[in-house]
Amino acid sequence: MKSKTILFGGSGFIGANILERYPDIISVGRSPPPSHVKNKHITIEDIEDLRTLDNLDFDKVIFLIGNSDHHKINKRAMMGIDHNVTPLKKALFYMQNRELKKFVCFSTILVYDAKKYVVPVDESQPTNPYVNDYIFSKFLTEEVAKLHSQKVPIITVRLTNIYGPTKLVRPDIVTNLIQQVLSPNETSVQNITPVRDFLFTYDAADAIIKLLDTNYTGVVNVATGVGNSIETVVKIIENISGRKIKVLNEPATGHIKYVSDITRLTKLTGWKPKYSIEEGIKITYERMREWADECRWWEAKESE
Repeated sequence: MKSKTILFGGSGFIGANILERYPDIISVGRSPPPSHVKNKHITIEDIEDLRTLDNLDFDKVIFLIGNSDHHKINKRAMMGIDHNVTPLKKALFYMQNRELKKFVCFSTILVYDAKKYVVPVDESQPTNPYVNDYIFSKFLTEEVAKLHSQKVPIITVRLTNIYGPTKLVRPDIVTNLIQQVLSPNETSVQNITPVRDFLFTYDAADAIIKLLDTNYTGVVNVATGVGNSIETVVKIIENISGRKIKVLNEPATGHIKYVSDITRLTKLTGWKPKYSIEEGIKITYERMREWADECRWWEAKESE
């Protein structure tokens, strides 16, 4: 059957993983997916002009155009809005005139108020979008989705800490540590005490595809519902790589202990994560080791 799902942002981290796992999904965007992803790609030069899609038969959209590098976003006045809010607004303005079954866009669990939430954190718990520019930009994506929700059936995914194989330089703790241990340089981590809900991209892809087939609209957590400390992550990576990771014992910031409540996701889809954190990290490490000579992430970081 011809795919009726399109994905914006296939050149990025999560998008490339979804496309590779689901080769019938059509990629749409300015840049094609990485070379190991073989999905059909339609080039769109400007997100404000989507007339190229007028004659394309699709009824489901996964929208992943954006930027999750909070380190950079929090240092630049308009980067969060320019990358995470404006493209979504332009796309939804076009999509409100299409007959869609589902449009999935992405926020973050960081919108939950770190001073008020109770673990496990469900979708009804208090939020605080005013912590920094990155979180504020994600809050605004949720507001843009609400604005268009009368004409477009939208699911806004509040995504947990995600990791998986990528050729991109990433700020995420698991991927960042793997890129470090694959480099010739010393590997370090700021603090190992925080607990996070780490989600492997293969599992994330499966959950997102299942959400496309539901009648639900609104906000939903996509996570594992299980917490693991950064210390656990460090030990797994050390065992796999044979490299020692130095702990700097710098003050921990952000959500010190976080686990999502995924009751809503499970009831909607029946989805459960297939990969343990050990399995997910092992797959990520082995694939990225194959790409290390090509990508040389450490050189890109040194040049920033």
